[in-house]
Parts: sequence; C-alpha cells; structure tokens
Amino acid sequence: MEFPAYLATMPMHAITEIHGEPGLLARFRLELRAFDEAARERLTAALDLAAELHRDDRRVREPYLNHLLRVAIRMMHHYQVRDVDVIVAGLLHDAVEDHPDELAAASGGERAGAHDGEDATAAALAVLAERFGPRVARLVGAVTNPAYDPGRDKHVQYREHVAASLDREPWARVIKISDFTDNGVGVIHTVGPKVTSSARKYRPLVPVYRDLVTRPDTPLSAPVKEHILGQLDLAEERFSAILDEPPHPN
Repeated sequence: MEFPAYLATMPMHAITEIHGEPGLLARFRLELRAFDEAARERLTAALDLAAELHRDDRRVREPYLNHLLRVAIRMMHHYQVRDVDVIVAGLLHDAVEDHPDELAAASGGERAGAHDGEDATAAALAVLAERFGPRVARLVGAVTNPAYDPGRDKHVQYREHVAASLDREPWARVIKISDFTDNGVGVIHTVGPKVTSSARKYRPLVPVYRDLVTRPDTPLSAPVKEHILGQLDLAEERFSAILDEPPHPN
C-alpha cells in the first residue's frame, strides 16, 4: 500500500480514519528513522510483542494496536522523546494489565500457566524485565492499574492510583499523558455509550495531569509542556460539550 508523502505530518486520528492500522505502522516506521539500529530493533521487538498480545483486542471500531501505536508515535513526534525505554514501555503499557497470563506464558518454564491477581502481574512484569530491562518493567508497572476494592467507586480509585503512581515516576507521566490524550482528546472518535462513560471517567483527571505535566521534574521541554497543556484544554472542551447541559435560551 502506498501512502502520501505528507503522512509524517498528518494528525494521527486522520491517519487512523483514512489509512487504518497499516498507515499508523508506516508512520511509526517513519519515526524510527530518528533512532540508531539497536534502538530500532528494540522498538520493533516491543511492537511485535504488543501486536501478538493484543491481536484479538478491539477499541470500539478499531484494532487495539492502533491506540498503542498512537501513544508511541505521539511521544516520539510531539513530545520529542528519544528515550527508548520510555517508548518501549508506551507500546507495552497495557500488556500487563490486559494480558498478564499470556505475557507470563511467553517465557515458558515456571511462569507459564494460570495466575491470579498480584501473582499474574508480578510474573508478567518479570518477563518484561527479562526481555526489555528492569526500567521498562518499572515504567509499565507504574501505569498498570491494581486490583480495585469492589466496595468503592472504581473511577475514584483509578484517579487515586494515577496521582500516587505518577508522583513517583516522572517518565511514566509522559506515557500516561500520551495515553490520556489519545483517550481524552480522542473521545470524539468514539461511538455509542462509551463517549459519555469515557468523558465521565477522564474529565476529573484533567487537573491531575495539568499538575503533573507542569512539575519541574517532568522530563519534557517547555514547548512540549505548552503543547500538552493545550491538549488538556481541548480535552476539557470536548468533555464539557459531551457532559454539560447546554444553556437554556431566554
């Protein structure tokens, strides 16, 4: 399949709508040109693992891999991230949460087989540490949701987890903000009841991310931080359009 010369500058959701997963894969490979051969090999290995683990997963209208590609491309292109561990963790940020048993089984041996709760998470993170290094595993662990108390509101627990986990891991903030941008700013690309449920879930996180991104230890340049703050403003505008009652005419 041939893609336009301006693929490298197209908005990612436009690529998704027009060219689908093949277009996002092509855009990802364009971004890889900024890295050396060893880095490209690691990033390709992470992409291959993500594609295998999420091969049957869908996000409403699209393959789940599209979301992971956009998270990684956004970090490389818009955030100018050149830390390979961070991008690898971005590609695999949902692997442990969504497919812990499959990931653990990928190593064979005593980690293979069924696991429950924390054991499954620990086994899956151990596999990532073996394959990509302990820092990647730590970053993925920081953005992996824990088991929640069924007696409390899960969205409240989610916000508490995000705030506490990202407080300790500045680079994990970068991954999670790219993830939030894809989910929050991208909420208008969702259909059905998920539009409203996503807006309700993510809207209270806007001030949390605003605080996190503006902290001095968040490892992004000032222009990138300004770009992200603009995206947070856009997300809030979209949440408001979805959730807030329109003013009554006089």
